[in-house]
Amino acid sequence: MSNELKSLVACGTRLWLDSIDPAEVEKNVKLGATGATSNPIIVEGILKKDAYAEPLKRALASNPDDSAVAWQMTDKLVRQAQEVFLPVWERTKGDDGYVSFELDPLIEDVDLNMPHQERVDRYIALGKQWSAGHKNRMIKVPATPAGLDALEALAAHGITLNVTLIFSERQYVAARDAVWRGAQKRPSLDGFKSVYSIFVSRVDVYTEKHVPTLSPEAQGMVGIVNAKRIWALNQKFWADKKLPLKQEMIFASTGRKKTTDPHWKYVAALAGSDIQTNPPETNDAIAVCGQTFTKQIDKMPPKAVLDDIDAKVDNAEMEKVLMQEGLSKFAVPQHQLLGAIGKHRSAKT
Repeated sequence: MSNELKSLVACGTRLWLDSIDPAEVEKNVKLGATGATSNPIIVEGILKKDAYAEPLKRALASNPDDSAVAWQMTDKLVRQAQEVFLPVWERTKGDDGYVSFELDPLIEDVDLNMPHQERVDRYIALGKQWSAGHKNRMIKVPATPAGLDALEALAAHGITLNVTLIFSERQYVAARDAVWRGAQKRPSLDGFKSVYSIFVSRVDVYTEKHVPTLSPEAQGMVGIVNAKRIWALNQKFWADKKLPLKQEMIFASTGRKKTTDPHWKYVAALAGSDIQTNPPETNDAIAVCGQTFTKQIDKMPPKAVLDDIDAKVDNAEMEKVLMQEGLSKFAVPQHQLLGAIGKHRSAKT
């Protein structure tokens, strides 16, 4: 582990990898990563590699359904990453060492327009299916209306949850409260673990486009302020629950969006607590950046910056726009993954 990453971990951050590519997992474990997340974009990228031509060929030969092949390969890749991080899970007694498994994004496909209750039921059924028999697998559920309504039942079933696609305090509170209601229905809270993935840089992309009147000092800081405020809420809520395991924030979307920003802009601002799930290129850049990271998660920008943000950013509108944008794109990667598998099948016939 480089001195830069040592300082990041030493100040309280746990480093996860936003990939389950076996080569990246192997490399990032050496960089200090203790967990990972997955999604269809990542899986599609892995399956393009020559090393997966034969495994994919065998899967296609044994199964005529492209969707089933996609999930078979996804499950296999997540299992491989789980094996790498299992020693971390065992050493921390279930507090770290997880790999997130994203449930079917097509549940939220706007073109399919699945009825709400059918979406809820689908999340619950798939959550039970893909979590069964796994010690260190987190089930990733988006903070959509249907996803939120599925959380209580999933948590009550004993499933370890990563609630993702969170942009606002409202979403976080709704997700946290639903998970906690479900957790309290379990026979024991000994193994109860949940995380809440707040998207950071996407918020700054939103404000640059939709709130151009922000001061230069405030523009580009809204995602950080939003994440820090939700982190503080999370700290306060769980403080008196006396649980064996931490209920944490995952700071996601931590890669820079502007080339004029340093790669470590969000990493540095959110250093000091909970989990950062970084793209491989971000971790690579941090490892050689020459920075020493210190705890910043509990430090806010000047009052003038906060006042400007509070006066000009409508959080409800921000959540609405970002969720609309997120949902319009949410199912696209799964369609692309299915399309890539279909091309492989056609090429073999």
